[in-house]
Amino acid sequence: MAMTSCVSPDVRASWQVPSFTQSLWLGRQHPWCVVIPVINEGERIKSLIARMDALGIAEVADIIIVDGGSTDGSLELSALQAKGVRGLLVKTGQGKLSAQLRCAYAFALDMGYSGIVTIDGNDKDDPEPIPRFIAALNDGVDFVQASRFIAGGIAQNTPKARDFAIRFIHAPCLSLASGFKWTDTTQGFRAYSSQLLLDPAVAPFRDEFAGYELLAYLSYIAPRMGYRCVELPTSRKYPKGEVPTKISSVRGNLAVMKVLLKACLGQYNPSQKL
Repeated sequence: MAMTSCVSPDVRASWQVPSFTQSLWLGRQHPWCVVIPVINEGERIKSLIARMDALGIAEVADIIIVDGGSTDGSLELSALQAKGVRGLLVKTGQGKLSAQLRCAYAFALDMGYSGIVTIDGNDKDDPEPIPRFIAALNDGVDFVQASRFIAGGIAQNTPKARDFAIRFIHAPCLSLASGFKWTDTTQGFRAYSSQLLLDPAVAPFRDEFAGYELLAYLSYIAPRMGYRCVELPTSRKYPKGEVPTKISSVRGNLAVMKVLLKACLGQYNPSQKL
């Protein structure tokens, strides 16, 4: 399928996107893509890709991995291609998760994708619902959020402190600030329409989104701008005795709370105030 980017050169030039390289790109096949951010996920990313391959995800969406600089040898190109992966981007610029996502989202929009599903590369999320996320986008939804806490969702071995923080602090605060009732706001399994990401009043391509800011900001801004948002039930399982996360126990969680406060107060809003 040929590239059909609808991004004007002037708009594209205004985006702040970290530098990245294309280690693998086999071209666009579908209107939708699945973006998987990773860094040193080892066997977890291999397991996730194998599960997605068994489910036939590559038959409905193009799989694109965005690597933050892995050094563990888990992203061998021939192995990825054998499991249906079409793209591997490697961020070389500054920043962490939000910077990785800006690389991948900019690339996806440049390639003309109509929508993007994102799933974490640490294999905590069951990828089986991905076709339902895509179906929601195809039906005109702009933001799909995975939730383990609604009917049909499964939360297994979630650390108690994290469970409490999500249920009673993070989700309620974003619900109040955004006007949409969210239940599961910290996880990265979600989907966005290209319309949402291209809206200059949303403006996600900014250098201030370097860590975990983009996730909270989009949960805040999308409902406020009148975009159609839904939560769909998913399964999120932590392995026993291990918490695969890049958020450190104290400093990292404090940073997440600071980001939450700034998002809810509108401090990430673009210069054209809402």
